[in-house]
Amino acid sequence: MKKAVIVAAGAGTRFLPITKAIPKEMLPLLSRPLIHYIVEEITASGISEVVFVIAKGKEVIADYFLPAPELEALLEAKGDLIHLEDIKALPQMSHFSRVYQSAPLGLGHAIAAARSAVGDEPFGVVLPDDIIDSTTPALQQMLDVYRRHPGSILLVEKCGADEVHRYGVIEGETIGRGIYRVSGLVEKPKAEEAPSNLAVIGRYILEPDVFGAIAATPPGYGGEIQLTDALRLLLKTRPVYACELKGTRYDTGEPGGWLLANKAWAEKGGKH
Repeated sequence: MKKAVIVAAGAGTRFLPITKAIPKEMLPLLSRPLIHYIVEEITASGISEVVFVIAKGKEVIADYFLPAPELEALLEAKGDLIHLEDIKALPQMSHFSRVYQSAPLGLGHAIAAARSAVGDEPFGVVLPDDIIDSTTPALQQMLDVYRRHPGSILLVEKCGADEVHRYGVIEGETIGRGIYRVSGLVEKPKAEEAPSNLAVIGRYILEPDVFGAIAATPPGYGGEIQLTDALRLLLKTRPVYACELKGTRYDTGEPGGWLLANKAWAEKGGKH
């Protein structure tokens, strides 16, 4: 798998008013923006191409990884070789491209916007709200499962009954340690209607068949094209598996989770 799609087109309403001016993906985790850690996870998983799905006005997310010759010249003139090295390294982290989501019509709609960029190959999808601290990068964990069980792979973690209404939740059978064959998916169920306590979090490996499923998916929860609904349709013809996360996830898309992530990184001296 060569490509990963980062879906970063959301309005960041949980962080207003600051996200009126600064995309939430650019908020700092210590001295680096959140998006930097997401790209690091992708590249550490052996994936060489990153496709940003952004909305108009959020170009700064992708621009962060462009060369900055004027800044480089300034740092060189000052003799600030440490920061100069950091700035020069950004464009070399991956091969970057960007596409635009035309309207905020859901995760399925956003992924469909990347169709021409990913082509007819399996690809990763990363939601940058979820910053994951793990010994093995989360996408790498999923790729290890994909090699044994080809098909779309979902990353899941156990959640409490009071949290299931926030997530897509899987129904399935255990086929290995922390590995499940998915038989059903429910988007943001009530606690009493949840088929399990395994919630889908912000990482996916998808096969190109998903684009046909998304195209055939009508608007669902919230009037949006939900990826969960498309995957439920895909289940009729293709295998879907789930991989339980080994690591700690921080939901940095909301202020409390962002603060917890900063505290955890600071306690480790920024070494993650």
